[in-house]
Amino acid sequence: MTSKAVFSNEKNPRGIPKAPFLADVEEYLGGPDAEVEGPLKSFQDALAKYRYMDSNLTQRRESLEEKIPDIKKTLDMVEFLHERREGKGKASEDADDLDDLEDDDHPKPLKTTFELNDTLYAEAELEETDMVYLWLGANVMLSYKIPAAIALLKSKLEAAQMTLANTVEDLEFLREQLTIMEVNTARVYNWDVKRRRERREKAEALAVAGKSTDK
Repeated sequence: MTSKAVFSNEKNPRGIPKAPFLADVEEYLGGPDAEVEGPLKSFQDALAKYRYMDSNLTQRRESLEEKIPDIKKTLDMVEFLHERREGKGKASEDADDLDDLEDDDHPKPLKTTFELNDTLYAEAELEETDMVYLWLGANVMLSYKIPAAIALLKSKLEAAQMTLANTVEDLEFLREQLTIMEVNTARVYNWDVKRRRERREKAEALAVAGKSTDK
């Protein structure tokens, strides 16, 4: 008889294999005289694979948790510019019907600060524009019309949030499988220790019985 596979055919939605729980160690190994070195090595290899995936997913989670707030802040700013521009456009339409509208009724230039370094900021005055520039990564920046930028940022935010949710779910699943595999390893090891003890006790009993017979 041969031992069964380390991983089951069941997988989570992202293809991570499930670790089967060993309800009957002897049956899994293939009988009372089965060797345990091979299965224990397979379990250690499986644990190493799970831990590697856990490490990668943990890094992805940390990266997304940093990235999502940045996307939100950028989206908030672009939406603010869009609302301000829409409001100024409406004010201009109303001005056509008001001959006595004074200059003070127009929105003042927008002043803000932008980051030069981690602790260094500079003040800037934003000119009226319908374009924004977005970093896309890998030192790539492209210009977009404000409505197109909002649509792009919303899609990126939704994708990042979905990826984060899947990553958290995968991490929880992985840690369950790590626990099961560690329990399986302990059960096989303890089964082997018990078998060795029983064999030793049986051999000692036979030796004692043999001495009694000789007398």
